[in-house]
Order: sequence, then structure tokens, then C-alpha cells
Amino acid sequence: MKKIVTVAVLVASVLGTAGQAQAASAPAPDFRGQSAAMVLQSVDAGTNVEMTDLSGSQRPVQWPAQWKVCTQSPAPGEAMTATVRVGVVKTAEDCPA
Repeated sequence: MKKIVTVAVLVASVLGTAGQAQAASAPAPDFRGQSAAMVLQSVDAGTNVEMTDLSGSQRPVQWPAQWKVCTQSPAPGEAMTATVRVGVVKTAEDCPA
């Protein structure tokens, strides 16, 4: 019984790694103008999302649905990476120039 469980865990681990490699090579969607919550819903579980307040006030992004994306890295169409960085402002605010 232990051997079967060990093999299942090993196979799941290998398949999970392959899935992450595929996700990392997919092109990044255009998140600009979207809700910051949409970014979190769009990326796979292995992708880190870093959100930065672009207003200059360094506000924490506690409720992503109340923020919109102004900038992103990687840029739309570029290969996805393990970390997606987005610059955000509150939904009622304009993106800085």
C-alpha cells in the first residue's frame, strides 16, 4: 500500500511541475484596465502576483476587487513568468501617465 501512495505522489509531483512549465511559457494576457482580483483569478496557483500602488501613497492592496491594473510585467503577449507584477490604483482613480 505504501508503494502505491508513494508512486501516486511522485507522479502528481512530476505532472504538477510540467504544468507549471507550460504555464510559464504561455503568453501573458493584457490585464491593464482589469480588476486586480481578475489577475489573481487568471494566473495559476504557482504564480506569484505582486501588486504595487501607483498613486505614490504606498497603500496596501487589501481588497483586490477595489483596484484596477495600470501596468504589468511581463507585458501582454510576452512569456509568463513565475512572478507577475502589476501596478494598480483604486477603481475610481485614473492611472498615472
